[in-house]
Amino acid sequence: MRKVSMTLMLAGLLMAASCGNQTQSNENPTQNEQEPVSQVEQVQQPTVQRAAFLPTESTPDFVDAAESSVNAVVHIMTKVVKQSTTYDDFFGALLGQLYGYPGQTRNNTMVAYGSGVVLTPDGYIVTNNHVVDGADEVEVTFNNKVKRIATIIGTDPTTDLALIKVDANDLDYLVFGDSDQVRIGEWVLAVGNPFNLTSTVTAGIVSAKARNLSILGEGTSVESFIQTDAAVNPGNSGGALVNTKGELIGINAAIASHTGSYEGYSFAIPSNIVRKVVDDLLLYGTAQRGYLGVQITELTQELAEKEGLENIEGVYVAEVTDGGAAKMAGMRAGDVITAVGGRKVNSTTQLRESVGQYRPGDQVDVEVNRQGSHHQYRLTLLNEAGNVDVVKKGESFYNADLGLMLQPVNQNDMSRLGIKNGLKIVEIRQGRFHGSGISEGFVITSVNGQAVNSKTDLESALKNNRSRRTRMEGVYPNGMKVNFEYID
Repeated sequence: MRKVSMTLMLAGLLMAASCGNQTQSNENPTQNEQEPVSQVEQVQQPTVQRAAFLPTESTPDFVDAAESSVNAVVHIMTKVVKQSTTYDDFFGALLGQLYGYPGQTRNNTMVAYGSGVVLTPDGYIVTNNHVVDGADEVEVTFNNKVKRIATIIGTDPTTDLALIKVDANDLDYLVFGDSDQVRIGEWVLAVGNPFNLTSTVTAGIVSAKARNLSILGEGTSVESFIQTDAAVNPGNSGGALVNTKGELIGINAAIASHTGSYEGYSFAIPSNIVRKVVDDLLLYGTAQRGYLGVQITELTQELAEKEGLENIEGVYVAEVTDGGAAKMAGMRAGDVITAVGGRKVNSTTQLRESVGQYRPGDQVDVEVNRQGSHHQYRLTLLNEAGNVDVVKKGESFYNADLGLMLQPVNQNDMSRLGIKNGLKIVEIRQGRFHGSGISEGFVITSVNGQAVNSKTDLESALKNNRSRRTRMEGVYPNGMKVNFEYID
């Protein structure tokens, strides 16, 4: 479970109340010597009852939701094996190679725990990326104590989601609810394995929506958490947030805490984002991200006054990108986006969540306030490379001109290398690059000034070159960026 440090000082007031029957003793020693009271006034005492919780028809019933959830939420244990890099280990191995000494490999195994949610009867399970990131082994334990080894199908660090798979049939699973319809104040249940306490269910309400904690980094990350006060602790990561119908409305991902344990603030990834990312990982092996092609900022009172806007509703467009979806549709800098896909947006976080539910090539209606005039545009979303191509994980192709086998860079490598696109060299055959010093794993980011992210991009960049010189830019796996050129 991710911990978000909080700098806000909070003061709590604990109030205790008790009620009960009071009786007056007639055995007070100071009264034993007094004369008995000759007249007793008959006073009718009020009826006193014990405080009790009396259910009504409007009282939420968590029993069915809890029973349907616990069998669909699993315990996840991951193992990460890291080879020691100490002085003795390094020179021990070197001496073994030089003088024939028996070599010793020291492996340190790190074990971590989390939760996951079964989505299909045949064993697809969603969890957090930070639960399985870098794992050499993933073990899943079901509520009936059955254990299975899982395979990682795909991960998306930009939303902190991962999809894993076990070989099984007829599993209990949860169905998605619509997180857009979740309301503040609504009752929810958090189901997971905090502190390895398996199949734990806690209850709370939705405290807020569209929270941005800035824990996933900048760039293409999508943070729009559902905030609840349901108790969530380390080990709950990847577990379910369900409504009283037992529908999955979020994946628990983080807590805000000074201590690392629950302090009243927990955060879940909305189910509509989860559903879209899971579908992407199933279909393509990597998440697909569509873009409006705008630079946005929060619309504050100061900005509204500066721009002469009458109200402070919506998200301000500071800039439209040349060649982007917004500009091609007719949007302008200074526009205020008020709705995306029919859903009102009033913050940059809400806007990113709405757009994050679409893929490149999807059409989406965007409502705009332009100096008090209402406009609606239908945009065709583009990917980071500025086209509608869908990238499939591991989909490689051969380019005969270069003598290279290449494949699009996945989202993990793009985030790690700080790039927005690229083609990774997976094999160098006889041809121009053979013996050139460029190695496998090198990522080509542009050819003749044109960004490349697919076979079509590369072929177009090479074909449109009117010179004998071909210029390329790229980055090595260690992050070192280079540019070079060759002459036909």
